[in-house]
Amino acid sequence: MKIALMDSGIGLLAAAAAVRRLRPDAALVLSSDPDGMPWGPRTPDDLTTRALAVARAAAAHRPDALIVACNTASVHTLPALRAELEPEIPVIGTVPAIKPAAAGGGPVAIWATPATTGSPYQRGLIRDFAGSVDVTEVPCPGLADAVQHADEEAVDRAIAAAAALTPPGVRSVVLGCTHYELVAERIRAAVRPAGRPPVLLHGSAHAVAAQALRRTGTPADPAAPTSTDLTVLLSGREADLPAAALTYAEGRLLAATAPTR
Repeated sequence: MKIALMDSGIGLLAAAAAVRRLRPDAALVLSSDPDGMPWGPRTPDDLTTRALAVARAAAAHRPDALIVACNTASVHTLPALRAELEPEIPVIGTVPAIKPAAAGGGPVAIWATPATTGSPYQRGLIRDFAGSVDVTEVPCPGLADAVQHADEEAVDRAIAAAAALTPPGVRSVVLGCTHYELVAERIRAAVRPAGRPPVLLHGSAHAVAAQALRRTGTPADPAAPTSTDLTVLLSGREADLPAAALTYAEGRLLAATAPTR
């Protein structure tokens, strides 16, 4: 089995690591767009053009499913991606985990990029799945870029700024950008109130990985032998994992079984 993942950058690492844990024997294709990132400020048409190029590069490796491991791309490009690739390649989008966060009761904070915060898409999810819960939308300018470049000081500054906008009584934080999952523990530490239990974090990586396996009819098997079949595509060019990826536990997990180029 082969699972492809796409994103503008290394935000796809969290979902790729989740696939690796659920099915260690799955071959992985990681297709990102360093030449075109960030995707957030692009127009929907421009974003769709970039996303289709990244998806086509992944599809050329004949995966059994494609995970769109990017919230922005999932909002704007899923119809175009599915129109081109399905039914041959199931396409799985990433949705912020607002529903499970709200099911646990509020208050809830949603950390997301400035482009997503307050968007009709996110407001619609809040209305549909968290209507009776107190929700605060928290913009996180610069956090995704800082994570992408493994800029430790910039990550700390962006997390501190977002934590300052997060109400102290929040019980759950939704990580509304896949990059944020790579620094989840730092976010948890920043929003933990003194003398109270840790805040629950809700990411999407495990859910989209599990959905990809369901769409391929493949059960999880964490005890399966680990595959060394890892293909990295940077704006269509085959390459090694970017150095910044190795800063994060998810990147190191994938690199440990990557073939030597």
